[in-house]
Amino acid sequence: MPVEPAVADGINTVWALVVAFLIFFMQPGFALLEAGQVRAKNAGNVLMKNMTDWTLGVLAYFVVGFGLSAVVAGLTSASAVDVGSAFAYLSDSGAWVGWLVGAVFAMTAATIVSGAVAERMSFGAYVFVAAAMTAVIYPVATGITWGGGLLAAGENPGFVADLLGVGYLDFAGATVVHMLGGLAGLTGAYMVGPRKGRFDEHGDSQPIPGHSMLLAVLGTLILAFGWYGFNVGTSAIFDGSNELLTAQLGRVALNTTLGMGAGALAAMAVSAYWQGKPDPLWTANGLLAGLVAVTGAVPHVTWWGGLVLGGLGGAIVLPTYRFVVDDLGIDDVCGVFPVHGAAGALGTILIPVFGVEGGSWSFLGVDQLLMQLVGVAVVGTWAVVGSAAAFAVADALFGLRVSEEAEELGLDEGEHGVSVYPEFTGDGGPEPTVAADGGSVETDGGVPMGEPIRDDAAVDGGGADE
Repeated sequence: MPVEPAVADGINTVWALVVAFLIFFMQPGFALLEAGQVRAKNAGNVLMKNMTDWTLGVLAYFVVGFGLSAVVAGLTSASAVDVGSAFAYLSDSGAWVGWLVGAVFAMTAATIVSGAVAERMSFGAYVFVAAAMTAVIYPVATGITWGGGLLAAGENPGFVADLLGVGYLDFAGATVVHMLGGLAGLTGAYMVGPRKGRFDEHGDSQPIPGHSMLLAVLGTLILAFGWYGFNVGTSAIFDGSNELLTAQLGRVALNTTLGMGAGALAAMAVSAYWQGKPDPLWTANGLLAGLVAVTGAVPHVTWWGGLVLGGLGGAIVLPTYRFVVDDLGIDDVCGVFPVHGAAGALGTILIPVFGVEGGSWSFLGVDQLLMQLVGVAVVGTWAVVGSAAAFAVADALFGLRVSEEAEELGLDEGEHGVSVYPEFTGDGGPEPTVAADGGSVETDGGVPMGEPIRDDAAVDGGGADE
């Protein structure tokens, strides 16, 4: 039974605010996740970048990004372009709740990047890239998709959607947010270059373990909690007819939960096969990748489709990470491309294969599958081109990389003059610890050197991380 329009609008508005608050709570999850995966001497720099993503990001998105998305939508569709209307939200209090929801999504896309370029990128250059992500790169992606532009169906469809006869499906941002951030991070990691010591003289990868599995896994679980805001929150409570969206809310909640569970178990199994023992960090990685894989699909696929997509997302994380590091030679510190980029692309492309119509499985058509492929290609290309331009400008203005001395000392001390763990790292650099025989064991960011370690059990959210 429908409710009064005013009641439905009020509930939807309050729901949107709750959603924004839930997604904002993912930011401490990203901070913990990324900080745990870097050495102790760089943890403060990661925290600084995460705070900057939010504080600078919301300002850039308010002044430029939200309006730019509408302009891009008009330029890439049959709609008229009205710059004044696009930026009318600046003085329209009725639009500010919608702006806030967009802002927390933009913040997520931006903060994914920090995990890929950790431990060697200059803070000034990172600030510029974070501003570019929230003011330009992410808004263009939303403009051509959710904003009604290039890939979107509707009364005035985007140019590609009009050509193919269907619109692009990405419900809550598997590609618009996560793949965008994952590819931007991968591009940045390539342009910044690997950390000192990450590859030996033969080009073989060398492990640089993070300092706290505890922080990384705790951050993962906080992200998983906030993800219900991402996925379930993207659905309104009432539809346009003021009917309660019970079936859609239930499907979205179920597929979100099944996706994360399947992703974690698949990654656990792959890590046990690949490394000989089930790895908690790769399991956390898979949990997030499973969430990413279903984020675009949750209302569009069957429950078993959500299970399969989540499992596939988790299963590809470790092999994809090893490909990025060993074959491409890119030092993606927190594995943001495997988790956000690869899983987001795969899950979104396969939506039509596991589609649902009228409550039952239905292949959504070759035209829809083609649109998914084209859409992933378009968003992915923009992510690489846009982020490459941002990193190039940042390099010209600030220099992408810190000095070798600052990298050796640690970015906490070198970039910010602080030490997060003074009792372990002294002035921010490594301190020797006394061994049982009276000698010393050199430490690197709080991790004893020479101890048995595993190679790069990287985790991210958003992700992200990450």
